[in-house]
Amino acid sequence: MRTTTALALDGDATTVAPRSITRRELRPDDVAVRVDWCGVCHTDLHALRARQVGDPLLVPGHEATGTVLAVGAEVAEFAVGDVVAVGNIVDSCGECAMCRAGQQNWCAQFPTLTYGGTDRVDGTPTLGMWAGEVVVRASFVHPLPAGLDPAAAAPLLCAGATVWEPLRAAGVGPGSRVAVVGLGGLGHLAVKLAVALGAEVTVLSRTAGKADDARALGATALVTSTDERAMAAVADTFDLVVDTVAVPHDLGPLLRTVAVDGALCSLGDLGPVTVQIMDLLVGRKKLTSSGSAGLPATREMLQFCADHGVVADVEVLPAARVQQALDRLADGDVRYRFVLDTSALA
Repeated sequence: MRTTTALALDGDATTVAPRSITRRELRPDDVAVRVDWCGVCHTDLHALRARQVGDPLLVPGHEATGTVLAVGAEVAEFAVGDVVAVGNIVDSCGECAMCRAGQQNWCAQFPTLTYGGTDRVDGTPTLGMWAGEVVVRASFVHPLPAGLDPAAAAPLLCAGATVWEPLRAAGVGPGSRVAVVGLGGLGHLAVKLAVALGAEVTVLSRTAGKADDARALGATALVTSTDERAMAAVADTFDLVVDTVAVPHDLGPLLRTVAVDGALCSLGDLGPVTVQIMDLLVGRKKLTSSGSAGLPATREMLQFCADHGVVADVEVLPAARVQQALDRLADGDVRYRFVLDTSALA
């Protein structure tokens, strides 16, 4: 077994702390990656808060960039020293209709998650990438295109991929009108990617004070979503509304801003929702959602970002300050993504 240091929550501990963990020896189709940079996502915060005493060891981290340390005997695409990226999926069945279509994120047998999942070969729990090293099936490792800053690119593997798929599915391009709801980790990348695709982008936010931030990211305007008159002025306007708000909220006002035959894509709050059918009926509007991205879309997104200079706006902290990152993330005190420098864990 391979040994590395990870930021983990185990036993009756209430805060993450460094501890030694083991990774499997390389299978023929595996790659060992030294984790250099790993993002801190709300999903990590939720997983830590949800863990109870007696639950298995938890190592968060599911959006990382790093350097190849070793490759399995059957791996031809990667070599030691390559700079690569790993996201929140590390395996899938490979046989279902979704996997065959390149949508491993919707695997009929459920994809193997980077942490909190179960390895499909030996049945062991998967442990995440707040660690010095990770071993991953090679087909779920992505080359990091030249020109992307590895630290700022790490959040592309979760937040970037999550907003990329609905933008592409909606055919966003020059002439498209896109609204992004919420200006956090997902939202700021949705703005950047939509602008790079050629769309005219508006931010819908409860906070009018974010107007300068929205424009700095490339949006043409910010509409205060609590202002009924302002929202009425953009009724039936947007071809796509990308909703990144992670708490329950009324979708009605957002649907009323969607143009004829447009769509509202809900990415943040994945719980039950109530929708008035009339908000869909008038204008043939669609309510949709998405989660993460398949392997082809993830690679396409990374190359697009390299070609257009798109990365996350990040604040980099040493791994030893992970609790500070988590506390500030819980308070919304980040613009727009924390990334851990995990070099001390190697």
